Amino acid sequence: MGKKLVMDSAPLVSVLMNCFNGEKYLREAIDSIINQTHQNWELVFWDNQSTDKSKAIFDSYQDDRLKYYYAPEHTDLGGGRANAFKYLYGDYIAVLDVDDIWLPTKLKKQLQLFSDPEVGIVISDTLFFNETDERALYDGDYPLEGNVFRELLTGYFVSLETLMLRKTVVDKLDYGFDADFSFIADFDLVLRCAKISKLAVYKGVLAKWRVHEASDSWRLPASFSEEKERWVDKQIKHDIFFSEKYKNEITKIHDKNNLMIAFSALLENRRIKALKFLFKSRFSGWHGLALFILCFVPFSNSLLRYFQKRRIKQLLI
Repeated sequence: MGKKLVMDSAPLVSVLMNCFNGEKYLREAIDSIINQTHQNWELVFWDNQSTDKSKAIFDSYQDDRLKYYYAPEHTDLGGGRANAFKYLYGDYIAVLDVDDIWLPTKLKKQLQLFSDPEVGIVISDTLFFNETDERALYDGDYPLEGNVFRELLTGYFVSLETLMLRKTVVDKLDYGFDADFSFIADFDLVLRCAKISKLAVYKGVLAKWRVHEASDSWRLPASFSEEKERWVDKQIKHDIFFSEKYKNEITKIHDKNNLMIAFSALLENRRIKALKFLFKSRFSGWHGLALFILCFVPFSNSLLRYFQKRRIKQLLI
């Protein structure tokens, strides 16, 4: 009875996990939640119509804090998160994907930073890892804290598995995750929270992000850029002052997005498209110049794919 009273007096953290055929790493992810030193949590497990053994793995746990929801229809990642969001009832919200891991003190250490009532977002350092190597995202060079909307706009530095949000801040928004975005739904949600609250950073590693070639981050880099273009359009549509207030930031976003789309086009050996978006990016930085030269180099797409795979293996993200 005493243990239950202690747990009930502690803040409840709702953990969102969207799953579609995640059997390979799922048990490792769920175990990392169960092993948290802060024990007052609930796992909202959204099964996006998996066809593998994901449900069987989930059912093997006998824990009332694990709550299973089966999607009425299969959606993309953003849609799944948006649909599951309404089942999050905790004081704080965290997200863990099926292939990532939390360290045992993740929730406890981050909750301490919410002692400042103006803080609505807490993040930490994370380890990018694969079977052979690992590397810290910040490695001691931590991002700014406080009111950081402008900084996030052009240099998004949040890794989703480290994110924790204050529910009362999220409740002030029109909605949680936006189903219109699949690849940048977390970017959108964090930016909207950053407009009305402060961000705090725990100085240390509290999570691990698994690097593998099946990840959308590697397979579909242009999709992130294309969604960011739509995101900017959406902000301008809903806020007539947005384009003027953040004029320089929007220019930087467009340049980065066009550069990434050019890179993806060159990977597919679509050189005319690559050149088109390079001109749009105004050959931003040395990356733009390098890609321009590669547009005229035979087999450059194969060369880029080789370096992309090397980048994954070396965790140079």
